[in-house]
Formats: sequence, C-alpha cells, structure tokens
Amino acid sequence: MLNFKEKIANTIEKIINIDTKELEGYIETPKDSQNGDYAFPCFRLAKSLQKAPTQIATEIKEKIEIDSKIIEKVEVVGGYLNFYINKLELIKEVIQQKEIDQEYGKSKTIVIDYSSPNIAKPFHIGHLRSTVIGGALYNIYKYLGYHTVGINHLGDYGTQFGKLIEGYKLWGEEYNIEKDPINELTKIYIRINDACKNEEEVLNHARDNFKKLEEGDPYCTEIWEKFKTLSLQEFQKVYDLLGSHFDSWNRRSLLF
Repeated sequence: MLNFKEKIANTIEKIINIDTKELEGYIETPKDSQNGDYAFPCFRLAKSLQKAPTQIATEIKEKIEIDSKIIEKVEVVGGYLNFYINKLELIKEVIQQKEIDQEYGKSKTIVIDYSSPNIAKPFHIGHLRSTVIGGALYNIYKYLGYHTVGINHLGDYGTQFGKLIEGYKLWGEEYNIEKDPINELTKIYIRINDACKNEEEVLNHARDNFKKLEEGDPYCTEIWEKFKTLSLQEFQKVYDLLGSHFDSWNRRSLLF
C-alpha cells in the first residue's frame, strides 16, 4: 500500500533536511476537498527557519520535484502547501484496500445481535432502530467479505410468562389473540399484573405456573409455545416490510 503522507514528507525532506517521520506527523487532511487531499502547515517550520509560513510554502513549491504519477499538483494557500493526489492513484488505492479487506474478512466472523423483541410485547421504536442499524452493519460487513451472522436474540422467557399463563387461564376466551395477538396479550398481561398486585393468591398461581413451565409441564409449555408462535408471526410482518432477515433466531429460553 502506498503511503501518500510518507511520500509527500520524503519529497519535502529533500528540500529542508528535516526527518521524514517528523514531517509526516505534520501533514493534515483538509476539511474542504477543494484545498487538496493533503496539506502541509508551514507555520510549523517558521521558528526553526526564521521565515514567514507563506514564504516557506512558496520556496518549497519552487524547489519541489513531484512524481506526476502520484501528485497531480501543489498549491500555496496562506501558510499551507496543498497537495492534490492523482485521482487514478487514489482509485487504485481504494480498490487495493477493498481487496485486502475482503481477503482479511474471509477468515473473520462478525456476529450482530440486533432487534431482539420480547415475545407477547409490542414491537417498539427501539426495536425498529436496532433492526435498521443492525441490518445496515450486516450488509456492510457481508459486502466487505466477512463471514457475517445476524442473530435475533428473542426475549421469550421469564417470570412474566407465569403471570401471562395465569391470565390466559382466567380470561383467555374473552380475547381474540389469534386475530390480534400482541395487543390482546398485552391487555391480558396488564390485567393479570394488576390482579397479582391486589390478590396474593393470584400471584402465587402465577409463580406456580412459571415453576411448572421450567419443569416442562405440558399444558404451560403448550400455552407458552402458542404465545411465541403468534408473536413471531406478527414480528415477521414488520421484518418483511423492512426487508430484514436473520441467520439465527436465538432464544433466551432454557428449554432451547
């Protein structure tokens, strides 16, 4: 890889006899591309050379011998020497760097854990944000040649499911969760959560449900699986709109 800063510093060293490495450290990248690709601030030499920065810049330009294959032109702007790199060389460097990145990426794995909604809860703006950003990172790394793995790490386990199962036992027939699963399950959860706060017996039933779920109770597991399936169907509608896909639907569940 061609080091443009080193090449410029080496060219200047031949005129003012200061070490290339020191000069290379002075070289900047202009904020405005119209001022060139690299800029050498001559005020750094004003004290040692006992001259004004503009005079130093002008004198260096008059003596400098540039390789036109690399440096297209040099201009004096104030106390700066602005260097314009040959665009063909820049293109070659970008292509070469991309090839290196792709070759390097073949041996590297990038794992992106994004989106991660909670089962039986609404897909909110935070999930949308991480889905979009995660998808963008996934595509960028994949394009660069990395082995990229996108994981949707679902939140589908916890004590709240003991409550939700109890709510479904008590009032499941009052809600059409097949038609509108997320909203209906949310209503059930809010209702059972209030009941648990007011009735110790209901809370104990909810705790018992979660214990049974951990132990693999068929009835509690069946309800839990139903909540997951319906929730995933709803989430998939959003993912389809966004064009999102995942290589792994990793779940936090102890049962997986």
